[in-house]
Amino acid sequence: MRIKTGPTRKLRHHKILSQTKGYRMSRNRLYKKASEAVLHAGQYAFAGRKNRKRDFRQLWITRINGALSGTNLSYSRFINGLKKAKIELDRKILADLVVSDPKTFQEIVNKIKITSKSV
Repeated sequence: MRIKTGPTRKLRHHKILSQTKGYRMSRNRLYKKASEAVLHAGQYAFAGRKNRKRDFRQLWITRINGALSGTNLSYSRFINGLKKAKIELDRKILADLVVSDPKTFQEIVNKIKITSKSV
């Protein structure tokens, strides 16, 4: 006896169609269009998760560089100075310090300037 795919197919289609809630036109009604839309959305979401990391790193670097503008110290020399002074703070923390606690960030900059002069 042959087994038909009735309930299984309906569930599979329903799963895809429920994922396309909010999509426009036939993309939320027709199974084939909906499944293509879900696949594309998954690709965009995957790429977006990678791009978010890139965008945040870019934002942190911009904030740090902006805070360094008055200190006569370039971003690359600042990062190099951090490594030489053995200060293990990443860009996220440094950018947060720039926004939330500028005095602490200024102390780090001064420490780096002292370290670079002695070396």
